[in-house]
Amino acid sequence: MTEPEAARRARIAALMRQAGLGERVIAQFDAAYTDLCHGADGLIPESAIEPVAGLTAHAELARHRAAGAALAGRVAQLKLNGGLGTSMGLDGPKSLLEARASLSFLEVALRQHNAYAAAHHTAPALALLNSFSTDADTRAALARSDAGRRAAPTLLLQTMAPKIRCDTLEPVEWPDDPALAWCPPGHGEVFLVLAVSGWLDRLIDGGYRYLMLSNIDNLGATIDPAIVGYMADQQIPFLMEVARRTEQDRKGGHLARGRDGGLLLREVAQCPADDLATFQDIARHRYFNTNTIWVDLIAVRDVLARHGGVLRLPLIRNRKTVDPRRADSPAVYQLETAMGAAIAQFPGATAVVVDRERFVPVKVCADLLALRSDRYALDAAGHLVVHSAAPISITLDPRYYQQIDAFDQRFAGGAPSLIACHRLTVEGDVWFDAPVTCRGDVTIRNRGATAVHLTDHHSWHDSVVELG
Repeated sequence: MTEPEAARRARIAALMRQAGLGERVIAQFDAAYTDLCHGADGLIPESAIEPVAGLTAHAELARHRAAGAALAGRVAQLKLNGGLGTSMGLDGPKSLLEARASLSFLEVALRQHNAYAAAHHTAPALALLNSFSTDADTRAALARSDAGRRAAPTLLLQTMAPKIRCDTLEPVEWPDDPALAWCPPGHGEVFLVLAVSGWLDRLIDGGYRYLMLSNIDNLGATIDPAIVGYMADQQIPFLMEVARRTEQDRKGGHLARGRDGGLLLREVAQCPADDLATFQDIARHRYFNTNTIWVDLIAVRDVLARHGGVLRLPLIRNRKTVDPRRADSPAVYQLETAMGAAIAQFPGATAVVVDRERFVPVKVCADLLALRSDRYALDAAGHLVVHSAAPISITLDPRYYQQIDAFDQRFAGGAPSLIACHRLTVEGDVWFDAPVTCRGDVTIRNRGATAVHLTDHHSWHDSVVELG
């Protein structure tokens, strides 16, 4: 280690201590920073991996359902709740956005959890992994929620990491807004948070053995006794739910095998530019991570112990500007890790191929439109009922539908009927003030300078509709 590197590491550690971060958190960041200083870029070339084949399908696990149901009291779940949904124009937790039927994502998740507890006559543990940006609002929402009081979730808090200047490898300073000098370290830190918060030991001491981790905006991710039973019967320490990639998933991360035969996860930020075409080849790399992960808690404790309490996951080096709204602000590295990348740390880890009904994420307003449409419904237990599993592609003009407030205004008449639609494109400013039915491939286009309001019911099938 050079003297300048040692000095930088010492300054970063002091900065993190000043921010109230613990020694194991500092040690984990120091490991990533050391990799950065030694030239690690986190890239995984195509020559280092092989495609994955022969995975077990979710439907094949039905015979394990009874065994999993008998373990209902030993299953806990954790929801990742750190996102603000800034890509949708939100300035608060995405989990508080209305998902369906006047229920937020948080309320639906709580309803699902409470229904599972009632059905299995148990009181499973639930945790929310909040960020500094979502913690206060989430606490306030839970205090107002009957479902939240019944679920009584444990609230865990993400840590934070300093952004690193690309030119000097020093922690960036940004007096205009000091908070922008820090960033989330990625959801790969969840295993560290489980340990340092004490929740991991409390779960094990309380008789829990399995933990399901998932994104709170994925309403399809619910506790499945068949998966629990499969893990118990086969003694699986780590299981990832994956789905078949489609053309819409070409830019998302994929599962692969390393040269040692073990499974690993490769994100697009870890793909060399020369390998991008192969990365996006969905016939070669067929499965993507849904970010629903199941772990054996004893295995997590053992893996952490073997690694000195710090799980070193593959580095994701994201190059940004310190102020994302100012392209002229200093270039920085955000050092992150992905939760799913831990699959490579657990001998015997596996993946199960699930249908899209277990993966219904909401990242942009177009996803929310599909979720609110008649393609889905919620049953009394808060479970998502899929009325159409056929893939749909929705493209909404970003000038008018990218921000949630503008989106909600333009769909005041409710989401269109999309149950028989496979492609919907809206170009221009169109207000859906009355019910609309779309089937097949429908393009609705307003080339005019003023908005067009649809105040009567319309039904279109394989049509290009010119308005204005």
